[in-house]
Amino acid sequence: MIQLLTGAVLINLQSLGMATLIVGMTGLIIGLLLGIAGKKFAVEVDEKESQVRALLPGNNCGGCGFAGCDGLAKAIAEGNAPINACPVANQDAYTEIGKVVGKEATASEKKVAFVKCAGTCDKTEVKYEYYGIQDCKKAAMVPGKGNKKCSYGCMGFGSCVKVCAFDAIHIVDGIAVVDKEKCSGCSSCVAQCPLSLIELVPKKARTLVACNSKDKGKDVKAACSAGCIGCKLCEKACEFDAIHVQDNLAYIDYSKCTNCGKCVGVCPVKVINLKQA
Repeated sequence: MIQLLTGAVLINLQSLGMATLIVGMTGLIIGLLLGIAGKKFAVEVDEKESQVRALLPGNNCGGCGFAGCDGLAKAIAEGNAPINACPVANQDAYTEIGKVVGKEATASEKKVAFVKCAGTCDKTEVKYEYYGIQDCKKAAMVPGKGNKKCSYGCMGFGSCVKVCAFDAIHIVDGIAVVDKEKCSGCSSCVAQCPLSLIELVPKKARTLVACNSKDKGKDVKAACSAGCIGCKLCEKACEFDAIHVQDNLAYIDYSKCTNCGKCVGVCPVKVINLKQA
């Protein structure tokens, strides 16, 4: 009986050893095959692309228009994007990227987001109490676009805040406000706003029109005390042809504006602001 048990144990050990050997050999063969396949089908990465990628900040915000920093690095290395396409990088990074791809880095004008609305809670009229979903894009599909009388102004639901990766925009007193020192100019908030209320402006710009309404003056005043009424006093006061009224709304040409502040002084509704640099 003992001999039979001993024999069974030996047979089991031999079977286990054989199974272990087979599994080990199989794994070794698969490993060798994968190694050969990896070398044969490996996708070569351009050395320039890797170097450019290392110089990009890695925020993957999409502000450059490409699928993250990897996509932009590839486009720059292939010559399909300018070396200063990343809105988050600084001039030093552009210079180093230029050295990698053999191009001279030109100085780029820093831009930041600006919300074209001054309709805070104390200035804008409301139509009703709104208890719907707190999302700008979805609320914009509802007739009236929120509870404010002005259908052009900030709804204040903060969809722009949610997409900002730099904590640069917040809802203050019912409207979105940008901290330009934190803003990278990635334009994520611009793309998120369903009313096209946010635009990128030069960071050095100090004279800004905080309104987006294209209604006539009478209708604007009925909805908000801080709306452009299209009076053209700013246009007449400007000596540099930098501000014009189109569709009842004042627009500034930042390439001409000297931030002299004359338009600010004549605006009867104080919708043109002179911000500190």
